[in-house]
Amino acid sequence: MKIAAVVTIVHKYSHAQHFIDRFLEGYGWNGAHHKPPMDLVSLYVDQVGKDDLSRDRAARFPAMKIYPTVAETLTLGGSKLAVDGVLFIGEHGRYPYNEKRQHLYPRYELYKQIVKVFEDSGKSVPVFNDKHLSWNWEWAKEMYDISRKLGFAFMAGSSLPVTWRTPSIEMPLGARIREAMCVGYGGVDSYDFHALETIQCMVERRRGGESGVKWVQAYRGEKFWEAYQAGAWPKDLVEAGLCRSHTLTPARKGFNHILPTFDDMRRILRNPVAYCYEHLDGLKCTMLLMNGLVQDFNFAARLEGPSRILSTQMYLPMPPARTTLANFFSPLVNNIEKMFLTGKPPYPVERTLLTTGLTAAGVESLYRNQERYDTPHLAVSYQPAKESTFWRT
Repeated sequence: MKIAAVVTIVHKYSHAQHFIDRFLEGYGWNGAHHKPPMDLVSLYVDQVGKDDLSRDRAARFPAMKIYPTVAETLTLGGSKLAVDGVLFIGEHGRYPYNEKRQHLYPRYELYKQIVKVFEDSGKSVPVFNDKHLSWNWEWAKEMYDISRKLGFAFMAGSSLPVTWRTPSIEMPLGARIREAMCVGYGGVDSYDFHALETIQCMVERRRGGESGVKWVQAYRGEKFWEAYQAGAWPKDLVEAGLCRSHTLTPARKGFNHILPTFDDMRRILRNPVAYCYEHLDGLKCTMLLMNGLVQDFNFAARLEGPSRILSTQMYLPMPPARTTLANFFSPLVNNIEKMFLTGKPPYPVERTLLTTGLTAAGVESLYRNQERYDTPHLAVSYQPAKESTFWRT
């Protein structure tokens, strides 16, 4: 199989570097070195900086050629589609921000160039899209609709749903979930997406499957603390999530086994953010970005029944190993390989369509002075894959 890569930039620790190197050089998998059974033969790089690594990779792997346009990358310099899959990484690079502080990565624009080759060639191949589909909901929905119209396998999203879990547990298929939460960290329009995918890959397995989301309410700064005290989200789920963290900042000097009090959190946290939202079937979820307190992503949910709380951590190697090793990209690449080989995504792209919309809705709520934002457009319904895809080894 021949694979093309369309990326925004390639430098050390960029997403593109992690994906490209695994396809070119292989990666550790199940105790052995694994080389994907396919060849990365072409590459388009939208921005080339002083720290560029794409030219080095092309020199060391002459079977991979760098092309000046997206079209030539997919046609291998010819006139028709000449590859069997597209690896699309629109993350990192020097792109502007809008007034809402959304990073304007050109995922939609580059995607449209990819599908134009499909349309001109009269055929299409599977596409993987890293992270959320676009910062713009209308564009994201159009990207999804095009994939359905042209009939190609479309896979997208974060590494969080497929990385290790500690403990290694799954949400039972058909579970009755009353409420769910992710206690995470990071910025808006970036790591909030990871936290939302953490929640969604678990709650989509509930009884009836996914039905969509009807409203989102975001909180930040002082309004975050007012909402916390008012009970806008369940404190016992916060504690369940914090108990799974490997990076919890000690609330007392010399002690790391004490859960922080409200006053401790006010002292430790830096500009916390919350997204509260309700699904169309009544399930309520909360995403907390608790910078300064944790540096990982921890899930907790209340199931029906007395005191039934299920919790786990979507485990990423703790800093600084997270950036230097980034082993959590390996299970994502492994699932991408499966899609390229079978023509079927291992899990539904509708998950990422919904989390894309949730990310944009959270940003919109913050921009509108933290008002509740109704989301009739997020009536995204789907059924989860029966087999889970997280890394169990």
